[in-house]
Amino acid sequence: MRLRLAALSGLWTPNLALQLGIGLSLAILPLGFVSVYQTYKVLEERQALSETALLEQTQQAVSESRDIIQSALSTAETLAITVSVFDTAEATCDAVMARVVEESPIYSFAGFVDDALSLVCASNGGRQDLSNLASIRSELTGRRTEILMHPLEFIGGIATVSVAVPVFAAGQFRGTVWIAVPISALNDQLSTVVPDVDLVLFQSEGEIVATAEFSDFRRSVLPASHGLQDLADTGRQTFRDVNQDGNTRDFAVVPIVGDRVLALGSWEPRHRSGLLPGYEGTFALYLPLAMWVITIIVAYIGVNHLVIRHVRRLRSWMRLYAAGRGDLDKARLDNAPEELEVVAEAFRAMTRRLSEQERRLEEDLNEKTVLLREVHHRVKNNLQLISSMLNMQIRATGSLEAKHLLRRVQDRVMALSAIHRYLYLARKLSLVRADKLLEDIIQQLVIVGTLDDRGRQIAVTTALEPVEISPDQSVPLSLLTTEAAINAVKYCGMTSGTDAWINIALKAVSGDRFCLSVVNSRAPDGQPAEGAEVTPIDGSGLGSKLIESFVAQLNGTLEISPQPDRYELHVVFPMTWPTQDEDDA
Repeated sequence: MRLRLAALSGLWTPNLALQLGIGLSLAILPLGFVSVYQTYKVLEERQALSETALLEQTQQAVSESRDIIQSALSTAETLAITVSVFDTAEATCDAVMARVVEESPIYSFAGFVDDALSLVCASNGGRQDLSNLASIRSELTGRRTEILMHPLEFIGGIATVSVAVPVFAAGQFRGTVWIAVPISALNDQLSTVVPDVDLVLFQSEGEIVATAEFSDFRRSVLPASHGLQDLADTGRQTFRDVNQDGNTRDFAVVPIVGDRVLALGSWEPRHRSGLLPGYEGTFALYLPLAMWVITIIVAYIGVNHLVIRHVRRLRSWMRLYAAGRGDLDKARLDNAPEELEVVAEAFRAMTRRLSEQERRLEEDLNEKTVLLREVHHRVKNNLQLISSMLNMQIRATGSLEAKHLLRRVQDRVMALSAIHRYLYLARKLSLVRADKLLEDIIQQLVIVGTLDDRGRQIAVTTALEPVEISPDQSVPLSLLTTEAAINAVKYCGMTSGTDAWINIALKAVSGDRFCLSVVNSRAPDGQPAEGAEVTPIDGSGLGSKLIESFVAQLNGTLEISPQPDRYELHVVFPMTWPTQDEDDA
């Protein structure tokens, strides 16, 4: 019973690394939670206070600019009501506009533009057709109050913020009252209020109206990932982003003239990267992190010394064994725990068993290979003995026809003998080099280019690519080549007085298909050589039947093409044969 309980407790005991990690983590976990929670709450409060302060600072900083724009808007709305009372073509209209500019030094221009886009009265007494100014045409004909910024020549060519208010009389659009405020007045107000806050006034369409520093670099204070038009759509808000210069800033957006003009204020964050002011805050924030780092370092050193280095040593042994090293029986770990020593001993025992099994398998394979080579050697000797007996019978036979038939049989026997001779001498028995095998057979059939008893010469050429086939395919392929070569000899045209030739080729026609070609010259009359047996391939002779049988054994296709000057035979066969399952399908 005690043994069972001990075994069960051993199953539930965590490993060393887990014990270290759990124990040390539990020791510092409460302190870490308390410190992180307190730090997080303080940071939240500081962030909320910073956002509120930035909103208030921005609201106060742009109050004077808001009053200027509101004043211009109110004045323009008042003029829009009264301008229809008097005739705008008279000098009275110019006097009214001039009086408005005189009474308010912040205004640089006041005027009235009729519905034909003509400046009919102005504070400077000017008259001008504005229909050719495409930049302000939509604002002057938009029939709604607009706040725009355009430097125009007829108001001095200075940059201004203009308020355009439409004028209606009896429900009909009469024109637009236009009051311009120098943009320098707004810029001066923004640059003097709060030194550490970057201020920007912008329209709801995203166009900048004024900034604290209105220069070519005025857009450098804008947020990098927020567009002004998107900020205008969102309205009053605060967020943190980097500006166009790449500096992290807190931003606040405040509407100042309805939803048409808004103010954007930004300053440096009042706390960066979670740092609290003072020694106590920094200590409270980083003490849990420091304790955790120290815990991880101690745990890693301990686990590495007790476990990891030994596991790495075992892994290196496995890699060496996988690479072919078998001399690991004396490999030992350095002061390893007992559990890892058991694993190392099990690995050494496994390598000994596997090495012994590999040795036995190699001996069995060598023995089987020797026996198989001996079988091929004996078969080759027996076939050569049969060939010698046939040769003796040929010499003893007086009939020319019998000699010819016996020589055909002898050629087939020698082809089989060449196969077994190649298999006996080959280093690898699973695949056969078809080019070398056919070369041996052709050399036996064509002895120094002579193929009959009369010693007549035939030019034989070969083009055999290095092709590997299975031993089962080598037999029908060799016999097929033998039969095709014998038929080529009969019909190569030796009686015609012309040069006779035979071409034998073996080439790959695709990734897994090969083609055996036997092409020979042909007598003009199409008759075989003198004394040869007339057995056409496509007739009912033995040669044609054997060729068709060998082609079927190769699972190939036979193509015969008689030409006036040559005779072609092509056999296309696959590199591998279909399996039994494929045949059944």
